[in-house]
Amino acid sequence: MRLLVIEDNKMLARSLGQGFQEEGFAVDVAADGEEGLWHAESNSYDVIVLDLTLPKLDGLELLRQVRKRGVASHVICLTARGATEDKVHALNLGADDYLAKPFAFEELLARVRSLCRRAYQRKDPVIRVADLEINTASRTVRRGGRVIQLSAREYALLEFLAFHAGEVVTRTMIWDHLYDFADETASNVVDVYVCLLRKKIDGGSRRPLIQTRRGEGYMLEDTPVPQHAGREKRR
Repeated sequence: MRLLVIEDNKMLARSLGQGFQEEGFAVDVAADGEEGLWHAESNSYDVIVLDLTLPKLDGLELLRQVRKRGVASHVICLTARGATEDKVHALNLGADDYLAKPFAFEELLARVRSLCRRAYQRKDPVIRVADLEINTASRTVRRGGRVIQLSAREYALLEFLAFHAGEVVTRTMIWDHLYDFADETASNVVDVYVCLLRKKIDGGSRRPLIQTRRGEGYMLEDTPVPQHAGREKRR
């Protein structure tokens, strides 16, 4: 998933960016309201983490602008303003959640993950496709009861495919959601990671779940093996 952190406190912004990256998120960071508005309009984010006290453009005005311009990203506001009227104002302007400073990163992380699930209309943190289970809260993966160890990037790719289970996702969609603005990885990196992920998820299974749609993209789908497949192989 891809996040935008808009925070003018350099130390906090650096800490949040590093923390989210370690949890497998692609993260862009903006230091003021104007830069944050540009990022929010120029890229597709699952969640925007927004400080309300910002230079150049106030956080509440930024929130008003992104909603006015049709930006659909979920927004969680971070601020030292803890009064009820401040929370109500932010929520009425289109914020999806509100967390007062100081806060525990673990709570912010849980709220961000909840908003990501909401974006894909899922309340259950566990996504199931055939015998594959993806726990989006603990970020653990099992297939047939067997734990599968994934890197942070491999997990992020699998989670994105799972949120779109049964749908084709293009390479561009994957790139936009898994790689941040400063990423300079090779152009074939999506295909490379799909290949690595397929080996771990489908390796040794007669029911491959990661499907390639030539000329379109990839899809996570349960495709039963035809009953006659084994007989054909024996001929």
